[in-house]
Amino acid sequence: MDFNQLLEQYGPQLVGLALKVGAAIAILVITWIAAGIARRGVARLSSKLDATLIPVLSNIVVWGVYIVGLLVILDRFGVNTTSLVALLGAAGIAVGLALKDTLQNIAAGFILLGLRPFRVGDMIQFGDTMGTVVEVGLFTTQLDTVDGLRISAPNSNVWGQNLINYSRNATRRLEIIASIAYGDDIEAGMAVLRRLVAEEPRILPEPEPAYAVRALADSSVNLHLRAWARNDEYWDIYWGMMKKLKPALEAEGLTIPFPQRELHIISQPEKKKVLEKLQGE
Repeated sequence: MDFNQLLEQYGPQLVGLALKVGAAIAILVITWIAAGIARRGVARLSSKLDATLIPVLSNIVVWGVYIVGLLVILDRFGVNTTSLVALLGAAGIAVGLALKDTLQNIAAGFILLGLRPFRVGDMIQFGDTMGTVVEVGLFTTQLDTVDGLRISAPNSNVWGQNLINYSRNATRRLEIIASIAYGDDIEAGMAVLRRLVAEEPRILPEPEPAYAVRALADSSVNLHLRAWARNDEYWDIYWGMMKKLKPALEAEGLTIPFPQRELHIISQPEKKKVLEKLQGE
């Protein structure tokens, strides 16, 4: 069989295959361009949507475009996409059972995005982990700790524990404990706390600051100050007042006690008398 006969017999099939391959390449290029346009479109919505939603929404849209492009290519090659979708569904169930933990992270991610107990930029704590939220993805939540470390926490861990959001409320209660000796005047200690509050203009007048005796501890009387401040000024106020507390107490002649223990030394004869007395009882 010469070349002309081969060309006559297989030529139309080769031309058809070449057209399909060319169409597939064109669809791939269009899909890639469409995915880029979709990603940029989602990015433009950043001014209208919560920044927490942008990464996940972008991934969903882009992968949706890729899946549609793949189905179109398979349809061009005559693949029964209906049967393929059913097959992929069955395979998805098997993969889902094998990747149960991964699917839990995805589900937890959607719950976090839906309920939004925190947003990007919030300082949160769950368990022993604390940091500023950088991104909420399909599988993990990215946080930056106060000492500059990046943490990637599985979404199921974030959602499955008690979650503390330090940034959500505009105000936060400030608590300071001042310990004075038992021989000191309690009212003098209270006056020191009131003066510290009066000298700090960033303390909010409402709710009104509260002063109380917190505890009669083993070695000290603990005075308790509760006041409210703006969330973004909390630590500056706290550190500043703690720095002033010791000099202010000392200026009033008050003593900051430390734990003490009294030792009673019994001589050997006295010890013998005590033991004899105990045995007689």
